[in-house]
Amino acid sequence: MATASSSPAWRREAGATMRLAAPLVLTNLTQAAIQATDVVLLGWLGPASLAAGALGANLFIAFLVFGMGLVTASSPLLSRKLGGMPHSVRDVRRTVRQTMWAALTLAAPVLVILWHADGLLIALGQDPDLSRQAASFVRALEWGLVPALFYLVLRSFVAALERPVWSLVIGAAGVLFNAFINYGLIFGAFGLPRLGLIGAGIGSTITQTAMFAGMALVVLLHPRFRRYRLFGNFWRADWIRYRQVWRLGGPIAMTLGLEVTVFNAAVFLMGLIGTAALAAHAVAIQICTFTFMVPLGLAQAATVRVGLASGRRDAGGIARAGWTAFVLGVGFMALTACLLWTVPRPIVGLFLDTHDPANAPVIDLAVAFLGVAAIFQIVDGAQAVGAGMLRGLQDTKVPMFYAGFGYWVIGLGVAIALGFHLRWGGIGIWIGLACGLAVVAVLMIVRWIRRVRLGLESGVA
Repeated sequence: MATASSSPAWRREAGATMRLAAPLVLTNLTQAAIQATDVVLLGWLGPASLAAGALGANLFIAFLVFGMGLVTASSPLLSRKLGGMPHSVRDVRRTVRQTMWAALTLAAPVLVILWHADGLLIALGQDPDLSRQAASFVRALEWGLVPALFYLVLRSFVAALERPVWSLVIGAAGVLFNAFINYGLIFGAFGLPRLGLIGAGIGSTITQTAMFAGMALVVLLHPRFRRYRLFGNFWRADWIRYRQVWRLGGPIAMTLGLEVTVFNAAVFLMGLIGTAALAAHAVAIQICTFTFMVPLGLAQAATVRVGLASGRRDAGGIARAGWTAFVLGVGFMALTACLLWTVPRPIVGLFLDTHDPANAPVIDLAVAFLGVAAIFQIVDGAQAVGAGMLRGLQDTKVPMFYAGFGYWVIGLGVAIALGFHLRWGGIGIWIGLACGLAVVAVLMIVRWIRRVRLGLESGVA
């Protein structure tokens, strides 16, 4: 491996991966920054608002991530087609259009479910008052679902053309706009009404809509993109491509859904422990989400680079693309693990006032949670990039079963056993999450090694 890594082909792959991944990573960080801004602003309202917001946001994000998985199908479909036919236009347009159709199909029942968020949260054992507050937040937030998914489809399109910088530009503008509109609507600044928790939901919906509109203008006006005429004949059906999106995207959606819902289950378990544990978990998971954006961007780059090599039927290129992204992703997470382990309290202080005695229980718990998070940073990065590598080969069904076993059997099982049966509380829940991530990471990489070995032997993966 040392010899291979020093060869010109590996150096070229590392450069190509970094050029593609850097804007994707920064775009993901802008998305995380939008969520982090909301957490900070709700934290200023108080622990109760933060806890209610965490309940509502995690419920919404569970469905959003499922939708993200579905529309992620556009990335391997587009990259493999462009790898084999670089000047394809009609096929690219069909994939984008039918992925948006799939997003609309999914959104219709989801919006109905989210409108009744209070009943769902109460059925899951959450505090009725917190559940009602969370539901008011979700009813304002849910209308951002469709524009958020459409934005992600267009982001996959520009990434497949290896021009992801435009999604970064729109994302960065979205961070600033979200901070402005949410602060104004939550606290009644800038001449806007003071709406508190509901204002955060309205502001986030406006932000998601504006980001999709901005990306739509880019693909309509930019010379590199406009020749695809992505919105031309939008209502023309292509049922073969529509079913293809669901066949590939459904397992991706299930994989991501299984991951995010096990973390959401952890939120509900924290709610059973108490408000302080729930608020601390909201802060800690937001910090981990922020660091996770880097391996996620590298996973997205791996999907494109592996897909392009697969379209060329280049077995060696497939191996180089996957392993390059993997080393970069795991290496970065090793660095963040050191950071979370050594200076957790100042990081938590970015979200909560450390001088306010009322916040002391939440801060202490959040610091303890980050100690565990430092341990699973590496395996979290490994499973994320590993999944992205396999998606580039359009290998999505088996990883879905890996995710179900690792997250829900191992992860949640260990979390419940340690958190409640052994009475370790929130720490036990976080250890369980770490165990689940580790199992999935090992299974993903073992499958990748087998696929690459078979591909090298046969000439294509």
